[in-house]
Amino acid sequence: MQRDPLEIDPETMRLLGYQVVDWLVERANGRRDEPVLRQASSADMARRVPGTAPASGQDLDEILRHLGEDVLPFRSRIDHPRYLAYVPGEGTWPGALGDLIASAYNIDVGNWMESAGPSRLETVVLRWFADWIGYPADSAGVLVSGGSAANLAAMACAREALVGAMSGELVAYVSEQGHSSLARAARVLGFGPQQVRVLPVDDGFRMRTDALEAAITADLAAGRRPLVVLAVAGTTNTGAVDDLPKLARICGRYGVWLHVDGAYGAFAALTERGREALAGLELADSVTLDPHKWLYQPFECGALLVRRGRLLRDAFEIHPSYLQDTTARDGATNYADHGLQLTRMSRALKIWMSLQYFGVDAFAAAIDRAMDLAEHAQRVIEAAPELELLAPATLGIVGFRRHPHGRDDEEDLERANATLITQFAESGEGLVSSTLLSGRYAIRLCVLNHGTMTSDVDRVLEWLQTATFPGVADAASPKTGPAVQGSKTADVGAGWPGPVAADVDQLRSQPLLADLEEDRLRWIASVGRRRLVAAGETVVRQWEIDRDFYLLLEGDADVYSQGRHLTTMQAGDFFGELAAMDWGATFGYPRLATVQASTDLVLLVLSDVELAELMGSAPALDRRIRAAAAVRAGRL
Repeated sequence: MQRDPLEIDPETMRLLGYQVVDWLVERANGRRDEPVLRQASSADMARRVPGTAPASGQDLDEILRHLGEDVLPFRSRIDHPRYLAYVPGEGTWPGALGDLIASAYNIDVGNWMESAGPSRLETVVLRWFADWIGYPADSAGVLVSGGSAANLAAMACAREALVGAMSGELVAYVSEQGHSSLARAARVLGFGPQQVRVLPVDDGFRMRTDALEAAITADLAAGRRPLVVLAVAGTTNTGAVDDLPKLARICGRYGVWLHVDGAYGAFAALTERGREALAGLELADSVTLDPHKWLYQPFECGALLVRRGRLLRDAFEIHPSYLQDTTARDGATNYADHGLQLTRMSRALKIWMSLQYFGVDAFAAAIDRAMDLAEHAQRVIEAAPELELLAPATLGIVGFRRHPHGRDDEEDLERANATLITQFAESGEGLVSSTLLSGRYAIRLCVLNHGTMTSDVDRVLEWLQTATFPGVADAASPKTGPAVQGSKTADVGAGWPGPVAADVDQLRSQPLLADLEEDRLRWIASVGRRRLVAAGETVVRQWEIDRDFYLLLEGDADVYSQGRHLTTMQAGDFFGELAAMDWGATFGYPRLATVQASTDLVLLVLSDVELAELMGSAPALDRRIRAAAAVRAGRL
């Protein structure tokens, strides 16, 4: 008689299930008692979790003991009420049970024929989302793994809807505050370094609409095809929401697709103040949402909505002969025709169960309370003598730093605040993260967990403002990159002419390079290209795409933006750093200003790769260039 080697009898299944559920409930109820972050080295984890697969099975007691002692303690408690770093994630128990049901049933929601019930759940859930953001009845969507997959699918849909095949003339536009997944999506879809325009933001960290329109106009004049604007509804750094109504008008004027990455903030539309902050979201051609963020679902769960729903199916529908029996009819939807996945788990089940159990109002109240707590944090920060607000509370995020009176050196403040964050993480009391805001090192506090209370926020802020603030000698040294060995693009034949020693002396006199060690100065002299520019010639032109960095060794140069004179640079100044620095996936800014020689110039030119190597090996120089870039991006 044949025997199934993986079969478990019903009574054992029941006992194993009870055992696991009891174990999970005990863990959930004790989450406040655990450190928010516990780390381990690779060697320690290799010792705890050997890599040999067992030939025979073990009892569940032993498996759970092993997990509880050697695996699961070494992680961040992302659902801890004082986990206020990155984007916290606290699901709901009905959502977790929904995942259990979906896994136990092993549902594939790829086609309607095989999953009419689960497919209907996905249709219902997506309709809820569309109604919440104000999308029309003919919109459509798909549930995916998260915001990264949704952004990729949105860009693919935009390309297929407007032009079809990939072309070197297509251009995408994103603000410097856009999520890294947008850069990754552009790279995967075949956008080259010259095809993504990273644009500056205003004082509220929103995409500059004047810069967008100027960039689109310049690209059209150069024969390029503006394809998609990648706006944000809730930036990861500050929670900022781009000016969606104005962006929609610009996109409509030029026939450009408007995609809004609302992975962080779009579900704030469930609240009154959230709807106000997200005004114009309903005008977008496509929107990314993440139920595993502010809809409190277990990972993974993202969503993409497309305003003209048929375009989503047009972009992804494929009918191989081996699936000819599954063609959807009579208004049914094969969700495999709406995205990248053919086999798809039922992500809708957990969403549907959670909302059925709690009701929409409970989720709206949880979102509202998170925003209340961020605003409370802002008030505490503003009242604290040593805390400095750097970005006001927006959609649950607030940016600040410790800034004692009389300690105004930016490098000192960065080192000290970085050390403070590390010490806080090591304390186990909580977790916050860091970012850069207008070139300044900032502590970023994100309130998202539905279990976070006012006392948790107060406890975190009290620790950060009362802990001993590291002095210059106590603060951790900045991380240094590897020693500069050479450039991937260096052309020795185009290097600095003449004796290296003399060149190094001239470089040493430049303020930007004055603190560099001898070997780095010699490296710059060996790879840098010397360029002579006659008076009246243009060095770089606004909105052009090239990535060189310039150090002005001799002469004067005028800087213009949109025909307006901004400043005159002199020997010792530098420019081009905005375009040369990598925003992500090799994409960067276009030239945000025109530089013209007012006298004869002598320039030292480094490629973007050479500049990156130099900045990576010289932290002080890196900070000076980034600080200048932040100031200039705001002014241009």
